Amino acid sequence: MQTQQHATVQMDALTAFAKRRGFVFPSSEIYGGLAAVYDYGPYGTLLARNIRDAWFRAMVQLHPNIVPLDSSIFMAPQVWEASGHVKNFSDPLAECKQCHARVRVDHLLEAAGVFADEKMSDEEINALLREHADAVRCPQCGGSDFTDAKAFNLLVQSNLGNFTGNWSAQPTYLRGETCQGIYVNYKNVLDTARVKVPFGIAQIGKAFRNEITARQFIFRKREFEQMEMQYFVAPDAMMDAYEEWRAKRWRFYTETLGFREENIRWHEHENLVFYAKAAHDIEYRFPFGFKELEGVHARGDYDLTQHMKASGKDLTYRDPHTGQKYVPHIVETSVGVDRLFLAVLTEAYEEENLGDGKTRTVLHLPGALAPIKVAVFPLMKNKPDLVAKAREVFGALSAQYMCEFDDNGNVGKRYRRQDEIGTPYCVTVDFQTLEDGTVTLRDRDTMAQERVPASDLAATVAARIA
Repeated sequence: MQTQQHATVQMDALTAFAKRRGFVFPSSEIYGGLAAVYDYGPYGTLLARNIRDAWFRAMVQLHPNIVPLDSSIFMAPQVWEASGHVKNFSDPLAECKQCHARVRVDHLLEAAGVFADEKMSDEEINALLREHADAVRCPQCGGSDFTDAKAFNLLVQSNLGNFTGNWSAQPTYLRGETCQGIYVNYKNVLDTARVKVPFGIAQIGKAFRNEITARQFIFRKREFEQMEMQYFVAPDAMMDAYEEWRAKRWRFYTETLGFREENIRWHEHENLVFYAKAAHDIEYRFPFGFKELEGVHARGDYDLTQHMKASGKDLTYRDPHTGQKYVPHIVETSVGVDRLFLAVLTEAYEEENLGDGKTRTVLHLPGALAPIKVAVFPLMKNKPDLVAKAREVFGALSAQYMCEFDDNGNVGKRYRRQDEIGTPYCVTVDFQTLEDGTVTLRDRDTMAQERVPASDLAATVAARIA
């Protein structure tokens, strides 16, 4: 069979597929939508939940020294002042003098083949903009005349608790990242969870950013979800822990999720923030090229030190064996649910040429990630005995798995519908089932069919998905 490998999948085709099959919808679509904001449909909700569960298992369940946290989206404004977000959490913004579109300068330069980093100073990035002025083009009108870049703060302000309308009095923010909730709860966890260094705190939660340029579907959203783990270690153990976590996170993609190694790669940061000791990104080959999927960072003691200074609280750690007192250093791993969702879709999507002019679209999702694990069909919906038996089989399986019951159309069309949403197994209840209690179990990837006792279905599916 010839297949369309994901490297040739077009972004607009994947976007159309995601909407047509109920994975991702534009938010507020009946009102024209809202830029860079999306909703997960029925199957997308299930896939995103399974992605979170896979990450949580790899991070928390399999590591006895890592504990979960669910911190609030709203935090005291002082948190964002201490972390540096109020002053420094920004992207370089310029305006096209021809059409007045506002664009990120690092993205303009990137499109022209010039490396730029949002951590560069205004002077550095403007020097690059002037140097490559002939190659830079406005994505809206194609013009090449821009204002100088200025830092645009990405924090989203709120009026929570402000009844005066004067935001400048004490602004409140929607969190720009989830890790600050971990840092400010570090001492609470240390005092209550019976952990000791080295230990980690893992969190899944929403974050919000005033992105200048909304593009590339759900890759860059203004409301998004992060899965982060902050690992607290002794100062002299940070780089060993950093390399350990780099290896673990690579295995998560290649072994747990089954990503092909030619589709992921490491990218070492060329322009580190002043407090970082090392930083690598795992990049994935999306339809628009290799882009950051997950970051692994050696952050030093900057985060806890900043909050200790600003709050006046002692966040040092005393080693129970040596008596040494220090501020723990931090190794961070951070991946977005939405970016991983898009990578999983891209990795799994396939258009098969079955020969004789026949094709099928199939999502080769790992069983653990598939929104629906098993679909159950009665061979004919106008035969009450078949429908009743199929409902019985469905009831037994759905107590353990997300299942779907489908009696609409011929069985071949039902198979194709389930292939598209990535369902690993389909079960057909037919007249032989009524005679000997066996059903037809069909595999999504091979399309092979076999007879299996209905009483053994749950165990058979469990073994194969595992």
